[in-house]
Amino acid sequence: MNSGLSDTDPIVLDPHGADLQGELARIRARGNVTPIELPGGVRVWSVTGAKALEHILTSATVSKDPRQHWPAFIEGRIPQDWPLAAWVNTPSMFTAYGSEHRRLRKPVSAWFSPARTETLREHIDAIAEQLLADMDAAYAGQTVDARAEYAYPLPIRVINALLGVPDHLAEPLRHCVDAVFDTDNQDAAATYTTMITLLREVIAHRREHPGEDVTSALIRDSAESGLTEAEIVGTLYLIVNAGHETTVSLIDHTIHLLLTHPDHRRAVTDGELEWRTVIEEALRLEAPIAHVPLRYAVADFVLDGVAITAGDPIMPCFAGPGRDRTVHGPTADAFDPTRSSATTHLAFGYGIHRCLGAPLARLEANIAVPALFARYPDIRLADEPVHPTPGFISNGHRRLPVLLK
Repeated sequence: MNSGLSDTDPIVLDPHGADLQGELARIRARGNVTPIELPGGVRVWSVTGAKALEHILTSATVSKDPRQHWPAFIEGRIPQDWPLAAWVNTPSMFTAYGSEHRRLRKPVSAWFSPARTETLREHIDAIAEQLLADMDAAYAGQTVDARAEYAYPLPIRVINALLGVPDHLAEPLRHCVDAVFDTDNQDAAATYTTMITLLREVIAHRREHPGEDVTSALIRDSAESGLTEAEIVGTLYLIVNAGHETTVSLIDHTIHLLLTHPDHRRAVTDGELEWRTVIEEALRLEAPIAHVPLRYAVADFVLDGVAITAGDPIMPCFAGPGRDRTVHGPTADAFDPTRSSATTHLAFGYGIHRCLGAPLARLEANIAVPALFARYPDIRLADEPVHPTPGFISNGHRRLPVLLK
């Protein structure tokens, strides 16, 4: 399978994501715009430099709709069981262009505004306190996986409540989310089918039992918004996946970075640093989502000296700008919340497709991480290896083993 790019020497992405940052460094070393190869032999342009990525994320000459602008997809050269198919073929704002993107984004945008997000603070506080109490009771003196027991369940409970997911569907959806971000998942098509079926069940449940939640609102307002059933499903698919995994990895990485940088940990817990700044520096250094499939050139253009042809697929690298030395200097690979550029990153994207859930992810992290360190001032990493999550999209840890006291 070939996307049509002519470069014969792309960097082949490791589907396991065993050394995500090392691989990103090798990509950046070749330039801000570099050919890479995805599973199935699909060649795309990787864009890692801050200025180049801002251009890609804001230019009208770049689309997110494969049905209009990716010849390989249109001509059937991308099979349905391609491991990344769900990232490009699910109808939602994530895969839309121009006026279609605005139409699909509008019905949910108000639910994720900073003001509305702030109303969830008390709910998030309560979830964090309950999870901490549960860990206290179950893991006193033992190693605990802080990702599985804290960073993971907090965002999924928040997003399930926001979407109105009934309890009996919460756990099955959780398992699907994990598999969606595994770019070496050999059962990607089956995972997608299962998740779409579960989301249709969520919609059916909310048709019968409407509430004050996103799903009920999308159903109720569909006549006015013009959203089809498939588009409602696609919107939920996007929110569940993006709204959960991003925040899990943000909380996970922030905890890990503080546990491995005692001076910055002491400074923030003593009030010399703001938690907000620490969270932003974690986003800069370890963007929760590294590569984001896919975009497509609508017309020929030149970017950073590289000629891109209409129809070429492009994969923005949201983790790239955070380590761009032209922005962050020679210490770009170091965790330093005191740097003046800590808030300068594209971890949540940029432009009209910027992540709707960014305010919610920030709020959850700014509640969850301080609460953990306040509850466990002596928390430390356990003497166990820490491995990355599978795949090259999500950037996190499989486990985060810690001792609480």
